[in-house]
Amino acid sequence: MRLSQGQLNLLERCPRQFQHTYLEQLASPASLEQQERLTWGSRFHLLMQQRELGLPIASLVQEDTQLQRWMSAFASVAPEILTPDIASQAFRESEHCRTLQVQDYLLTVIYDLLIADDRQAQILDWKTYSKPQNRRALQQNWQTRLYLYVLAETSEYVPEQLSMTYWFIQSEDQPQSLKFTYNNAQHEKTAQQLNDLLRQLTQWLQRYEHGDPFPQVTSGSKFCDLCQYATRCNRDRYDEEVTSVQHLLPNLVNIQEVPL
Repeated sequence: MRLSQGQLNLLERCPRQFQHTYLEQLASPASLEQQERLTWGSRFHLLMQQRELGLPIASLVQEDTQLQRWMSAFASVAPEILTPDIASQAFRESEHCRTLQVQDYLLTVIYDLLIADDRQAQILDWKTYSKPQNRRALQQNWQTRLYLYVLAETSEYVPEQLSMTYWFIQSEDQPQSLKFTYNNAQHEKTAQQLNDLLRQLTQWLQRYEHGDPFPQVTSGSKFCDLCQYATRCNRDRYDEEVTSVQHLLPNLVNIQEVPL
């Protein structure tokens, strides 16, 4: 089974949602707002990829004022990324893909841009939304953990030579970044967390083959509020309130039967 960082995030957040989405293919179409965000993100990624490949981008930029603003703002704050030193011998590749087998799973990562030389390797990732306030949440996201882990496992770099930088193109004033460094302690911790999660997945898959569904999150979890499977999982807020009332009904009947 191939697994991406998005699947690991979902598996860790709610195993039952992972089951519905990836095993049963029950995901509903994206909303218009979601589609619009995905389209903007795809266009910017395509623009950066074509630029890195040396392909013409004038037509893409001229037809889209939003892309013009983003590219102009990014060029002003990170010129070293867009116009690297010609004399540099650094390896650069856009949409760089790597895979790593762990247990019975093939982990796949795609770096928006990988820059590497004899001293260090940098992973760059483009985000077309504003810089998040919670740095720790992004550090614990499987994209950060898995991307750095796979690069360490599939290269000759030691963890301390690796870093990952997120660029948030659509921040209010100008593009902003968050950089995460890496070390051996983090690498060992990620290895443990990853192997534990994959062993758990194997157990859940074995039980699923015998008719047992994946576990659900705790009733009342905030993750259920916006989940498209809330009703299917009997976690719809209205359903929960009805169930609570139904549990109270026998007691109410008993109270009414007590003579005055």
